[in-house]
Amino acid sequence: MRRFFVWSALAAVIGLALAGGGYWAYWNFYARFQPVTVTRNQVEIQRLLDESSWISAGGGGQALYVIGYRDSAAMQRFEREEGPKLRAAGVEMRILVFARGDREGLQQSTAAERATVAELWLTRDWVLYQRWTATPVNNWTAAGIPSADGNLARGAVVDAGRDFVGQLSRNLSEAGLQTRYPLIIWRDREGFMKACACSDARSWAFIRDDLDAPDRIAPAAPAADGQAPLPYPDGGPAPQSLPYPTLPQVTPVPGQVPAQPGVAQPATPGATPAPARPAQPSAPRKAPEPRQQEDTTFY
Repeated sequence: MRRFFVWSALAAVIGLALAGGGYWAYWNFYARFQPVTVTRNQVEIQRLLDESSWISAGGGGQALYVIGYRDSAAMQRFEREEGPKLRAAGVEMRILVFARGDREGLQQSTAAERATVAELWLTRDWVLYQRWTATPVNNWTAAGIPSADGNLARGAVVDAGRDFVGQLSRNLSEAGLQTRYPLIIWRDREGFMKACACSDARSWAFIRDDLDAPDRIAPAAPAADGQAPLPYPDGGPAPQSLPYPTLPQVTPVPGQVPAQPGVAQPATPGATPAPARPAQPSAPRKAPEPRQQEDTTFY
């Protein structure tokens, strides 16, 4: 009886360990990357998104909001890798950038970044955003863009962007979402609002699944100068080029342009054509002499 209780207790401990390990694996490799369904403050969140100055390259009618800052490597990678897949599914990516505020007395943004953010919120210029993101951060000087520092109106625009992010984070925290960037918000096929703190690439597959986006797309066609030659109709390889024929050597006559095959040559003034050589009669062929037959009679 005692042995039975010992084995029962050991089996219970092993079962609990396996159950705990399975739950941890499910949470660590799957559940923690899932987006959250926003069930509270949907109206307030949608109002904030509609009133914000997002920028977009256009697309379909399905909107997906991407919120982040310029130095976010995860946001740049999401735009580069997931943008073409989402656009192929008819999704319009709406980008919202902001300049991070000071933290413990240290500035987390540069003057060029603040000036560019203010310009984007005021003009919603997609071409400017492309130029900005295509330039390394240390090389971007915001040349030709008015500074936001010391400018009351543009400084208020930068502060408005930070206030927008703060309100959005407070509303999403009630849905159990810890804010990380890029912060992505969309609506699924049933119209439910979803949100994802998508700093990890393993969470991007859930967005593609909700929006019916492909996991991969065909590479872009090569440019015209680097395009491969078209195959022949029979599908076989291209025939080898024939060798150039050997042309007879023509000795040029002084004062006369060398003749080219198939091209009429103009007469040269003052040039006397060379007389043609008369054809020499061929010598008559002699008939073969008769051969004498040797007498082979034996006596």
